[in-house]
Amino acid sequence: MTLRLSDTAPNFKIATTTGDIDFHQWAGDAWVFFFSHPADFTPVCTTEMGRTAQLAPEFEKRNCKPLGLSTDSVDEHLKWIEDVNATQNTTLRFPIVADADRKIAELYDMIHPGQSQTAAVRSVFIIDPAKKIRLIMTYPMSVGRNFDEILRVIDALQTGDKHRVATPADWRPGGKVIIPPSIKNDEAKTLFPQGWDEVRSYLRLTQV
Repeated sequence: MTLRLSDTAPNFKIATTTGDIDFHQWAGDAWVFFFSHPADFTPVCTTEMGRTAQLAPEFEKRNCKPLGLSTDSVDEHLKWIEDVNATQNTTLRFPIVADADRKIAELYDMIHPGQSQTAAVRSVFIIDPAKKIRLIMTYPMSVGRNFDEILRVIDALQTGDKHRVATPADWRPGGKVIIPPSIKNDEAKTLFPQGWDEVRSYLRLTQV
C-alpha cells in the first residue's frame, strides 16, 4: 500500500509492549510520531529508542505520542527495553508494536526489498489528531534519525495549522514565518495585524 501526505493513516489493532491497542482510539486527539525499526537488539535502533524515551517531555509538550514498531514479538521487545534503559540511561514508557508477521509494516509500506525482505526500514510518519499523515520520511537501515528535525517539523506543522502560515528553510520556533500567497493582502491585514516584511509579492515574512 502506498501512503501519501494527507491520506488517513490506516487503523490497526495490535499487541504492544503496553498492551493491545486500537491505533486510532489510542491516538485520540494527540499527534503521533510513528516510527519503525529493522530489529530488536540492534545498535542504531537501541540509540533511537533511547533518544525517544529521553525526549518524552518534549513530545508531551507538543501533545505528540511516540509509537515504535519492530518486526519482533512483545517478549523480545520487553527484553530489549531493558537493554535500551541500561545502555541509554533512560526509562522507556511508550508502546512498541509487536509486528512479527509484518502486517503493519506492509500496511505502511515499511518493507523495502532492496534493504531487506523481512525487516522494516527506518520509516517516520507524523500523524495529526484528524489521523491525517502530515509527514513521511524514510531513512536507510544504517543511518539513525535526526530527532532535532523530527521535533522541528512537528513544531512547524503545528505552527502552520494554528496561524495559517508556512515556514522557511531551517525555521525554528520564534523565527519569522511565511504568509502563503493564497492569503491576499486584505485578508493578511486581519490575520497578521503585526504587519509583515514584503521581500517580494510572493514572499512575505512575519512573526507569530
